[in-house]
Amino acid sequence: VQLQASGGGLVQAGGSLRLSCVVSRSIFSDSDMGWYRQAPGKQRELVATILSDGSTNYADSVKGRFTISGDNAKNTVYLQMNSLKPEDTAVYYCHVVVVFTRRAYWGQGTLVTVSS
Repeated sequence: VQLQASGGGLVQAGGSLRLSCVVSRSIFSDSDMGWYRQAPGKQRELVATILSDGSTNYADSVKGRFTISGDNAKNTVYLQMNSLKPEDTAVYYCHVVVVFTRRAYWGQGTLVTVSS
């Protein structure tokens, strides 16, 4: 199983970025997927999830600004981040849980830096 995350970078406050995570085709359609983030000196926290039934959930801090989505044809889960704030600065990780086995996998992380 492979998870390849990309799309991080440096952006000014108020800007946008889209993160992508390519997931192995063998598990994509049978998995719950999500994005987590970890800021310097802080614990990793949940940002958003999209379940295998398509339902989504967001942390209060990103509601209305971030959107998680999946593309079955590309085996990719996205995190569209708008109206970025300096406090969104963190390493973002994609996370996959295979529904039937409950095995979990992490991507390698992509750094998002939001300047004020």
